[in-house]
Amino acid sequence: MKRSFLLGILVSINIIAGYAADVSILDFGASANAVNNAPFIQKAIDQCAADGGGYVYVPAGTFVSSTIFLRSNVHLQLHPNTVIQGSVNPDDYAKRGFVVAEDIENASITGSGTIDGQGDHKNFQFGDNKGARPYLLHFSGCRNMVVKDVTLKNSAVWTFRMARCDGVKVQGVSIYAHGNFNNDGLDIDSKNVLVSDCRIDCDDDALCFKSDYSDFDVEHVVVTNCILSSNCNAIKFGTASNAGFRNIAISNCVIHKASESNIRNWKGTIRGVTGDTTVISGIALEVVDGGFMDQIVISNITMRDIQTPLFIRLGSRKSAGSLRNIIISGITAYNASLITSSVTGIPGHQVENVTIRDMVFYYTGGAGEDDVTRPVPENEKGYPENRMFGHTLPAYGLYVRHVRNLTVENFQCYTLQPDARPAFVFDDVQNVWLNNFQASRPSGEQPLIRLIQSSDMIISGFRVPQTTIPLFLQAVGEQCKNISVVGNDFTKITKEIDCDPSLKKNISFGDNKK
Repeated sequence: MKRSFLLGILVSINIIAGYAADVSILDFGASANAVNNAPFIQKAIDQCAADGGGYVYVPAGTFVSSTIFLRSNVHLQLHPNTVIQGSVNPDDYAKRGFVVAEDIENASITGSGTIDGQGDHKNFQFGDNKGARPYLLHFSGCRNMVVKDVTLKNSAVWTFRMARCDGVKVQGVSIYAHGNFNNDGLDIDSKNVLVSDCRIDCDDDALCFKSDYSDFDVEHVVVTNCILSSNCNAIKFGTASNAGFRNIAISNCVIHKASESNIRNWKGTIRGVTGDTTVISGIALEVVDGGFMDQIVISNITMRDIQTPLFIRLGSRKSAGSLRNIIISGITAYNASLITSSVTGIPGHQVENVTIRDMVFYYTGGAGEDDVTRPVPENEKGYPENRMFGHTLPAYGLYVRHVRNLTVENFQCYTLQPDARPAFVFDDVQNVWLNNFQASRPSGEQPLIRLIQSSDMIISGFRVPQTTIPLFLQAVGEQCKNISVVGNDFTKITKEIDCDPSLKKNISFGDNKK
């Protein structure tokens, strides 16, 4: 009696709001005993849409189904004890999705129930990037969509793909996917997207921005208050970067290792990886297909169990694009490899206008002198990943190459065991301000900072370390010029600079505490 009374109130409210009907899937023949509930669920959705829209209720129970298509103005609401479970027959899926929304508007999936794709079943084990496996949720060309409070688990491939949509809100969603290759969490190739309060724990990239379509820009996106775990990258832009990414803000997120790792073996395949389960990169910004990246702000992120805290790459897998106007701030991280944070372009195509501020990075350390001198390949067309240059880089803190207009401010990097590498290496870099920084002493005689063919730099605000540093700065190459070293604490610096005598006129020292 009470349930009928409440349902009557909801129906009345929805009629006043413009909804003509609310229905239950049970009224259309759905049953926990049915082999495939898709015809019944679909009939309920279609009838609700035909009547002008409303709520389609999925009650408690487990309902096996093949592909379900959402319709405009229809709101699929799941009981907390609901499980909509995917068929284990790959041929049961249309439009490469389990729950599909195509060219519709004003629809939603809400409630605390679960959508389980059963993608960990043996029938979906085709291998990495193989087989026509269905996305768990596949939204394409939609407007004003909402997914709230549901649990998404066991996708056969990417969990939730948003392609060419305009207006998607994802709130309070929990994603768990460790049963197959390519188990991404959220894949955002859309605009005007808001993601908040989500928990993502998956094998592949957790939060992934993709630009698959050359005529569609991924823009106007906010992500906040999420917990991200992955055996690949936690926050990733790319690899697909055909059009571009613009005006995107990510804040207040926690990153840590995934709950399980059934596919990766980073400890056994990458030198220096110390944990059985690690994230590849905490933040990976990649443009390699001729597209652009512009106006990206990432702030207040804490990370543990990651191989590389920060990986920014402008490459030329298809053609060279642009990567500029990036601000990353308020990051604390403990890494788990010898692969340094890096910002790299390619010859003739520089990363531009990057600010890295308020960083505290703890590195495992442990690299030797051979790692200092190892050549770093350009690898212009390589797949962008932290290990694309090898399992080490010649700096332990930050490696920068082919970059113009860079600010690094309030940057602290410390090694947890001795490391022979410089803290910073700048190679073919112009117009840099390195200010207010502190770093561990290289274990041998290497400089704290190495400049290679770099110019127009201000190095200031170095804070006194715990131990004496043999050499502060080394400059290599005739393009090293207009370098100003000012306002640093040199009370524990044995030697200020090492460079060819012909370069000394290009490097000025002033007002440093000695």
